[in-house]
Amino acid sequence: MRVGGDNMASISTGALTAPSCIARRGGIIAGTILALAAALPFQPAAAADYPSGPIRLLVGYTPGGASDIVTRTVATALGKQLGQSVVVENKPGAASNIASAFVASSRPDGYTLLLGTIATSINPSLYKNLSFDPLKSFVPVSQVASSPFMLVATRQSGITSVPDLIAKARAAQPSLTYASAGIGSGANLFMEYFRAKAGISLVHVPYKGTVPAITDMLGGRVPLTFDNIMTNLPLVKEGKFVALAVSTSTPADIAPDVPPLGKFIPGFEATAWFGLFAPAGTPPEVIDKLNAATVKAMQDPQARDALAKMGAQAVTSTPAAFASFYKNEIDKWATVVRSADIKPE
Repeated sequence: MRVGGDNMASISTGALTAPSCIARRGGIIAGTILALAAALPFQPAAAADYPSGPIRLLVGYTPGGASDIVTRTVATALGKQLGQSVVVENKPGAASNIASAFVASSRPDGYTLLLGTIATSINPSLYKNLSFDPLKSFVPVSQVASSPFMLVATRQSGITSVPDLIAKARAAQPSLTYASAGIGSGANLFMEYFRAKAGISLVHVPYKGTVPAITDMLGGRVPLTFDNIMTNLPLVKEGKFVALAVSTSTPADIAPDVPPLGKFIPGFEATAWFGLFAPAGTPPEVIDKLNAATVKAMQDPQARDALAKMGAQAVTSTPAAFASFYKNEIDKWATVVRSADIKPE
């Protein structure tokens, strides 16, 4: 009886323990499944339904400027292709790094995108303590537009061509000066790239913005600048500046009579570009959908006309091609920044 009692006690204990053990194991398994599910950034079913709501498109500049105009043009055309609203959000500041950091830390589901610019590739060389990695924090979707820069001289300078500029720069004592909208600006980087390629000496005169730089040039205090064609071409047409060259390897559609700088300096190629980026970890299916929609969007006649009016042209690419272009841009401008010892103010 005692033995039987022990057996019964053993059986009874087992009967009570097994369900709780199974429950505990089930809880662990369920918890593991939930943890794994939470770790997945985006589920295939959701990717298949993408997009099912509005998309935010961030730009790191204030409303009304060239980058903002490009962003809104892209947003309108892209929204038509995706069948959802693409809402532009301006997050200016820190040379567009605030917007980049915001998108880099956003959920990688395709509903928060960045309209990147040439500054996105220049900033990593100028700012050493970024909260994001310019290559690892983003997935390139497609380039959307590009715009050449235009090298110009004032009429008072007497400089009439690129060969003339190079000759005068080599003979000048003291060195010729050039104006820009500030240290690290596009005009600063493009002119330093040209200066190094041409093997000449030029002295940088940075201003706090494009307007005071142009004002001093019109006043005859600085003879040169190398700024976006959208800024310089109107002044060329008014007869105030002399167009020396555009920064592309071929003439610009908007200024076909202005020679490309590559004609005088073989291999010179630089443009102000714009492109779409998504946060790293965005599913490939979503990137593919965005890319296909972007390619179609930039074929929209209204979008192309809007860009052409501001001196830009629609440009699209595969994600892989844009990724390669973006990396090359980072490397190119890093070399310029180092060689010219450019440091942000």
